[in-house]
Amino acid sequence: MKKHSPGLFGRVLAWSLRRPTPADSWRRGRAGELIVGRELKRLSRHGWYSLHSIMISPTQDIDHLLIGPAGVFTINTKNHSGMDVWVGNDMVKINHGDSHPYVRKSRSEAARVARILERGCGYPVVVKPLLVFVKPARLDKASSLTGVRALCERDLAALGPLSGVLRPEQVEHIYAVARDRRNWPDALQG
Repeated sequence: MKKHSPGLFGRVLAWSLRRPTPADSWRRGRAGELIVGRELKRLSRHGWYSLHSIMISPTQDIDHLLIGPAGVFTINTKNHSGMDVWVGNDMVKINHGDSHPYVRKSRSEAARVARILERGCGYPVVVKPLLVFVKPARLDKASSLTGVRALCERDLAALGPLSGVLRPEQVEHIYAVARDRRNWPDALQG
């Protein structure tokens, strides 16, 4: 969903004051999602499927859903290229600044998607959250980080050869359920 961009005067003023606009943030986020999408496409040769920008409410989407031999993953993409990123058990700090609830949001998204897929598949589907940072200068993770895996976009390739969680027919079934848009409107109520 596109954010409104300020007019010419607003953009010039923001540029001269070196302040980002909401549209700048949206463009940076979208660029990060495209980079991650390209990385995910490379996993298809290993039997992985990916879906992108799945709307689960009028204001919230799942950046990417990855389904393959090693399981099902929601991917929350954050483009903080060139910045230091610290990931704690409940929050993320960028360049040692304010806290962001990315970890909690990632867990919540995975739980919501698991409920939707279980309802559509008719059996439990474990969904694990990934928090993927695009080209950070540094990525540090707290030793207490649980329930969410934080990594850089280039580390997604390591998922390719992993297997042992889902059989090929399960991968195909879950992917078919995830692709069916009729399964997602119920997410608005859940």
